[in-house]
Amino acid sequence: MNIPRHLQDKIDRELAPGERVEWVDTPVPRFFTPTSTAAFLFGIPWTAFALFWTGGAAWGSWKSDGLGWFRLFPLFGLPFILVGLGMLSAPFWARRKALNTVYVMTDRRAISFEGTRTVTIRSYMPDQLREIYRKEKNDGTGDVIIGRRTWRDSDGDRRYEELGFLRIRDPKMVEDMLRKLAGKAQPCPPPAMEYSTLTAASGLLLEPITRDR
Repeated sequence: MNIPRHLQDKIDRELAPGERVEWVDTPVPRFFTPTSTAAFLFGIPWTAFALFWTGGAAWGSWKSDGLGWFRLFPLFGLPFILVGLGMLSAPFWARRKALNTVYVMTDRRAISFEGTRTVTIRSYMPDQLREIYRKEKNDGTGDVIIGRRTWRDSDGDRRYEELGFLRIRDPKMVEDMLRKLAGKAQPCPPPAMEYSTLTAASGLLLEPITRDR
């Protein structure tokens, strides 16, 4: 696949000597993703109310005979209008993010690159690819989920974000390739064993002691 030069440069800078690219793709650029759609829909009533409140406050301050700080009261609505406009522009930013994202699979790892000025690079080694799963849409595009990032918001509620190769064109093929790459992972070592010495009539016995890692 031919990808833009600025994305290719990101890949070239990340690869180790001798590392070979086996697959590369970019997400399907869409305005309305689940996240951007939710923000856009919530932004409609938010912005409408902010405009209504600010307009009403401006009308009231204009009709009032008083002067002073009351004239500046409508300015309190401007931050809410800006927040609403930010939510309404979420589809634009979603498409822009997709155009600056590239996914790569090499003979050693899977890599995702996201961002323009500040680029977030996530590398997934073979032993991190054992629990992947696929979500597929009716049009054949979909996601291959590799992991999940969790955090708590300002209210203390737990939030999470799925990480992996999102909105790609052939998720089934990519999943198969990732599982093949996962097969290169080193097997987990057995639990460490220690031995205690027991005295018996016939001599010395060694009793294994298993310690959890």
